[in-house]
Formats: sequence, structure tokens, C-alpha cells
Amino acid sequence: MHKYLKQKIIILWIVAAIPILLTSCNRRDQPRFRDLESLKPEQISNLELIRKEGILKVVTEFNSISYFLYRGQPLGFQYEMLKDLANQMEIELEVSVCNDLGQNFLDLEEGRVDLIAMSLTITSERKEKVAFTVPLLQTRQVLAQRKPRQWEKMNFKQIENGLIRNQLDLADKVVYVQAGSVYADRLRSLASEIGGGIEINEVQLESEQLVQRVALGEIDYAICDENVGLVNATYFPQLDVSTAISFPQHVAWAVHPDSDSLRAEIDEWLEKYKKTRSYAILYNKYFKNRHSYRNIHSEYYTLGSGKISNYDEIIKKESERIGWDWRLLASLIYQESRFNPQAESWAGAFGLMQLMPGTAKNYGITKSSSPEAQIRAGTTFIKWLDNRFIEEIVDPEERIKFVLASYNIGYGHIQDARRLAERYDEDPNVWYEGVEEWLLKKSDPVYYTDQVVKHGYARGIETYNFVKEIIGRYEHYKNIVNSNVMAVSKPVPGFRSASWQ
Repeated sequence: MHKYLKQKIIILWIVAAIPILLTSCNRRDQPRFRDLESLKPEQISNLELIRKEGILKVVTEFNSISYFLYRGQPLGFQYEMLKDLANQMEIELEVSVCNDLGQNFLDLEEGRVDLIAMSLTITSERKEKVAFTVPLLQTRQVLAQRKPRQWEKMNFKQIENGLIRNQLDLADKVVYVQAGSVYADRLRSLASEIGGGIEINEVQLESEQLVQRVALGEIDYAICDENVGLVNATYFPQLDVSTAISFPQHVAWAVHPDSDSLRAEIDEWLEKYKKTRSYAILYNKYFKNRHSYRNIHSEYYTLGSGKISNYDEIIKKESERIGWDWRLLASLIYQESRFNPQAESWAGAFGLMQLMPGTAKNYGITKSSSPEAQIRAGTTFIKWLDNRFIEEIVDPEERIKFVLASYNIGYGHIQDARRLAERYDEDPNVWYEGVEEWLLKKSDPVYYTDQVVKHGYARGIETYNFVKEIIGRYEHYKNIVNSNVMAVSKPVPGFRSASWQ
């Protein structure tokens, strides 16, 4: 079994004091494979190193196409492709987010990530720094601009007269672009071609964020990829993205220029994957099905609302009471009930936190109890479990895994697994590749009949997956929730605050 990832990156952008213009990035402090630094490059390939560790470390961008949360679940075109790639490679996927392209290229160069999974335009200049995979798709650079005021009452010709269709008309205009992107280079070339100055403002905001600020009247013009523009125009009907400023260009992922084996593996997979029905469905889901895009822009779409669920305020309050990160508790509740207070399992567990009837009765909870009462009862039970472990498992991060496992299968079975680990000279206070594996053995009569086992047989695979999935989803929540891109209508320093209407 692969060791489950333990992210040790500092998420700079969750700090509220960071100004909104600063880029939001996970920081990866050390190059990977430090214990293998003595190996010469010719002795082992980059792909073999990745397989040895069992983790593919990827950086991507957070926006409504690549990677986001919806109804508490991580989604996105890049993310879903990455999951399929990791499954094919039979390794874990560790996702970090950063919209600072310069930082991403630096992290790739210095070995902190294996892959930049973004729609990177392939250019000669970039080829000198990175190795590109086979193209994911083609797109053009387009101008994002607003339709004229009262455009709904105008005919087509009147609307067209109020828009820039000739690139010559960009002279003396102020155009915003993402810093480090190819858009600034294209605009500089265009300015030279048309013989007129275009004021180019490079800012540390992802291109979709800039497009949305155009739609909301905070800026007048921005550049983005056509597929990004078209998707956003579905949600913002006042947005126009029909003026191209470049020819069609290939976009791809990037690996380190010395990562030939990894690139070959990804290329082989992409060539086959792009011909599958799964890829066609995925592409249509994010680029063709405009109805789906409109649906995700709701209170359940975390990049827009900043929410994970309708119960966030209750979750925050109760998490503080027990000393947990609220996003971890949210991940547990999603796992148990998908945030449905009426959820009921075949075994009789009910409510947001799926308490069994006996446990629920102990905390005064019934099926008709309010969501707040349900969450309070569940967190009180969590605190009770935590207190049972606190003197033996002093590391709070490690103890959380034992609490989650006990919440799922019962404290007694987890204590059995700890006793088995100790009996076989293993650490009873380490979960991953430790006690979790002894819990799995409790379905084997050789172990569940052992004299140290007091609670008999247990089917541990559900609990093994339960802990893994909650912690994994929690990492996604940390990637996205509380980032500085919440609520696109929030004014950005240096941008005017105005309505498009």
C-alpha cells in the first residue's frame, strides 16, 4: 500500500491579512527525494523516483475550469484528468494550487513539484525552461470586454458598434493580463504591429479572475484563452470574448526538462486517453455543456461563494469548541451525509453526522433534531473520542486519524488494532502504514482470534478508506477554501468599483 500523502506545505493564502492582489500559493519547502540525492541521474529515472515514493506532486490553478469545489467535492477539468492519470500510474496524487506562473516554473525547476498541470501555451521561450507534454487542446487568445450599456435592448449592429473588433482600436487602451503569462508578450508584439501604445497592466490574478472583473465593470479589458472566455460568457451574458488577438495555439502540461521518463509516460497516456469516451465526456462537461457551468455558479460553488456547505457557520463554531480545523469537520460531514440532514443509512445511522441510534440517544438527538443540534452532538462525540486517546497519542495530527477511525468503526476495534501493532513490535500510535494495516488484518481469523483482540472480527477496509478520503478531501478544502479569490464581486485595490449595467 502506498503511504498516504502528508502535505507539509504552508498555505500562504489562507492568511486573511494578505492583500488580495498577492498571488495565492501552496509553498513546497523542500525538493523531493532528498534521501536519494546521492544517486546519479543515470542510475535511476525521474519516473522511477516518483514510483518509489508513490506520489505524483502536481501544481494547478484554481478557477471554475481547472480545479474548484462544488457541493463539497473537488472537481475540475485538470483535476479529473490528473485523477485518471494517477489511477493509471497506480500512485497517489498530491495537488497544490498556485496561480503565480513564475513560482510554478521555479518550483518545477527546483524539484518541488513533478508536473505543472495547467493550460500552458507552448512557446519557444518556455521550451528553453520546461518540457511540454503532448498538447491537451488548442485555443486562441481573445479580448474580454463588456457589451454596451443596455445591450439587451439593442440589435446586433448596435452592439457590434460598441465593441472592439479591429485590433487597431486597442491603441491607447488599458488591458489587464496575468503576470508571467504569454498574453503580455502578445500584446507587446501587437502594440508594435499597430504602431500605437497599449497600456499593459500585469497583475497577480489568474486570467479568469480578470475576465470576471471585466464583466463586473471593475476593469474594461483583459486577455484570456478563448475556452475560458466562452465558459465565463455563459454565466456573464454582458461579456464579449469574440475578438481574437492571436492565432490558434497549443496548450499543454509541463515537466522538468530532465524528466524524459515522466514525460514519456504522460504522453503515452494522453495519446490514448484523448481518444476515449471518458475524455470526450470530460471535455464536454467543462467546455461544451454551458448549462452545467451555469449550475455550478451557485451558493454551492466554493470559488464564487466561499462556502463549502449551508452549515459552514455552525461547523466553524463547533470546530472551534473541539479544537479542529473547520474544514476537517466539513470533510467528515460530507463523507457521512453529503451535508444532507435527512440522510439515513441502511444500518440506522442518521443525520448530518450519521450517529447511530444508541449514540444519538446518549446526546439527546433524534431524526427531527435541528442541523445545529446534530452537529453539536457529533462534535461532542468526537471530543469524547479525542479524550480517550489524548494521553497515549500526543501528536494532535496523528490523533485525528485515530479519532476519525473510531468514529467510523468504534473505539474498541481501533484499540484492538493498536494492541496488535504493539504485539508485533510496531508503533501503536502511527496510523498510515501502521495501525491502519492491523485494522485490515482484523478480518483474518489468524488475527481477530488473537488473545489481545477483545472485540473480534472487523471489516476494516471501509474505515481504512474512510480516514483516507476525509483527510484527502480536507487537503482539497485547504487548497481552495479561504483563498483570496473568494467572491468575484469584491473590489480589487487599483480597480474601480462599478457596475456593468
